Amino acid sequence: MLDVCLLGTAGMMPLPQRWLTSLLLRYNGSCLLIDCGEGTQIAMKEQGHSFKPIDILCVTHFHADHISGLPGLLLTMGNADRRDPLTIIGPKGLTKVVSALRSIAPGLPFQINCIEMTEKDEYFDINGYHIHGFKVNHNVTCYGYSVEIKRAGKFLVEKAKQQEIPMKFWNPLQKGQVIEEDGRIYTPEMVLGPQRKGIKLTYCTDSRPTETIVKAAHKSDLFICEGMYAEKEKIEKAKQYKHMTFYEAAKMAKDAEVEEMWLTHFSPSLVHGENYIPAVRNIFPNSHLGRDGKTKELLFQED
Repeated sequence: MLDVCLLGTAGMMPLPQRWLTSLLLRYNGSCLLIDCGEGTQIAMKEQGHSFKPIDILCVTHFHADHISGLPGLLLTMGNADRRDPLTIIGPKGLTKVVSALRSIAPGLPFQINCIEMTEKDEYFDINGYHIHGFKVNHNVTCYGYSVEIKRAGKFLVEKAKQQEIPMKFWNPLQKGQVIEEDGRIYTPEMVLGPQRKGIKLTYCTDSRPTETIVKAAHKSDLFICEGMYAEKEKIEKAKQYKHMTFYEAAKMAKDAEVEEMWLTHFSPSLVHGENYIPAVRNIFPNSHLGRDGKTKELLFQED
């Protein structure tokens, strides 16, 4: 199960009912945060979440509305006597940016490991999260992220018995371990069936529509995508500033064959976004307007 909480949905500046961009994912006792705009700490507190389990922060790009909440978050983590290291993933230049922001958050009691992405596609396996960072099309270097929770195949008892694999190895093999004893090697493939469908979430803000996004989001259970502008007449403005409209996001959701789409990262000028959703659903029926605090549990499919 992957817990999803959309912490902030505002683009450019926070508003009374919209904190700046941030998404929290929770899996198996570990938290992954995507972006950390101003007010992220307050948004987390409003939803009853702790800062301490955050192990990974994925930064899309270095515009202030996506990273300005980082110094305060680091200070709060330090004041909570955190000792475990924090991994931060982001575009090239991340180390320099984090170091600069840390000038007001010095002397932290935990290590920060910065991973800078330079390729169009990069992949990481951390704490059970399989992370795909993919470059998008904004006016600065910017990445989207797909996060997968993979699921191994079923344990096949009869197959284990047929190969005379000792029962004491069944559990370790089921957990993916390779075991060697008395010159014989036992691998998980010997006792597991085909890999089952896992859970996949894709998150993208600050970009024009691209085929890269469609490919990365393919068959996602949840696609959280920027909808900077809802008014159709603002398409030229979206092109100028390299953002996208509700309808362009819906077209990508349709092309990517995702299960569900949430819109986020709204322009400060957008009011009554819900009024535009019927037209969006004409393109992709399972579209929803994001809101601060919107949550969902993504579950593994029943066998």
